[in-house]
Order: sequence, then structure tokens, then C-alpha cells
Amino acid sequence: MREIKLFCLPYAGGSADIYARWKNYLSSSIKLCLVEFPGRAKRTRDPFYKSIKEAVEDILSHVECEIQDSEYAVFGHSMGSVITYEMICRLSEKGAKLPKHVFFSGRYPPCVKKQGKNMHLLTDNELIQQAVSLGGIPEKILKYTRLVENAINTLRADYTILEEYGHNPEIYKFDIDISVLFGVNDQLSAAEGMKGWEQYTKKSCTFYTFDGGHFYLHDRAKEIVKIINNTLAVTE
Repeated sequence: MREIKLFCLPYAGGSADIYARWKNYLSSSIKLCLVEFPGRAKRTRDPFYKSIKEAVEDILSHVECEIQDSEYAVFGHSMGSVITYEMICRLSEKGAKLPKHVFFSGRYPPCVKKQGKNMHLLTDNELIQQAVSLGGIPEKILKYTRLVENAINTLRADYTILEEYGHNPEIYKFDIDISVLFGVNDQLSAAEGMKGWEQYTKKSCTFYTFDGGHFYLHDRAKEIVKIINNTLAVTE
């Protein structure tokens, strides 16, 4: 069976390490490729992105050589979905090889305007408390000052580029099958808004819902990977 690479992009404030355990459940024909953002994990010393455009160009500089001679798919959660979308638009502009399948998770399509407060303008305390309440950061880290400082810096940097990006009213239709995943209790990605992803493909758009909120993927690894395995097996 031919190998297919699965590039996984994390959410705002997160690290690609959240996907590491997926390797235990993925089909042997799927190679897990973690796309790490700067300012965290193995890229701690690298400066944070200043824009979504910079993020796209940086990621492409790392992955383009890996997709030349192999099939691939992309999974992005929340901010990772936004970057994934813009990355595929950029690949299309360049006439580069496109993924066999794309998984958009926990994020409205780019044409939907963000509602509510701008997270990057919150105070440090408000920002970290919001992240904890959403489930993106475990409450137990609040007693570790250094970890809290790192989390605040990462969250603020990520939310800044995400909220300055705002939305993209232009709808680019991919000639790619896509899957859309979200938690049924996600306050940031309700079902009605997620339906908008149907407009972004000329092919199939399949929806999957999970028990949980915005960070449903923390507790649903096996279920998510089963969907990925089945989906990518069909695209062989």
C-alpha cells in the first residue's frame, strides 16, 4: 500500500505535539508529519509569526520538498484550519501539488466574520482564564508562573495574527474532498456556521460531530484517527 503523509497543524497557543499519540492509531500506510509553529516545543527559540501570510510561507518552505513525490493530506484544528486553507490557496496559485484530502476542524470557514471579543486585547489574566475555560490549557498549570507566562505569550501572538487576519470573503473552491469536524458543544464553531465549508469544494464535503467542546480532539483521538484511516484508505 502506497504511503500517504498526514500534515497536522495545531490550534492557537498549542503545539503540534498534541497529535503525537495519533501515531499509535494511524494505519501503517499513513505517515504522521507534525507541523510545529514557532515559539513553542522544538521551535521555542524561533520568533512568533507576524501574520497568517508569513505562517503560510514558512510552513510551505518546510513541507514543499516533502510533498513533491508523495501523496498527502492535511489536518488543521482551529487556527490550524485557517492556515491550512490559506496554504492550499497558495499552493493552488503556485500550481503546486495539492493534498488528496483536507480535514478542517473546530473553525468556521474564512468567509464567516468573527463574533465577540478580540482575545489578543484581553489582559493577561483574562486571556489565560479564557483559555482554561475553553479547555485548551489545563487549570493545573496556573500554579506554575513560568508556564503561565509562556502560555500567555504564545496565545497572544497567535490570536493577534488570527484576529488581524479577520476573515476572507473570497471563497476559493478546491478540487479536493474535504472533511469537517467539530464538537457538538463548541461555542466557537457551532454547526450552522460549520456548514459553510460546503462552499469550499467542488467535490465532497463530509461532516463529523463529536461529544465535547472546542477541544474535543483531546479526548477523541481514536475516533478521529479512525475517520482519517477510513477516509484516506478510500483515496488510495
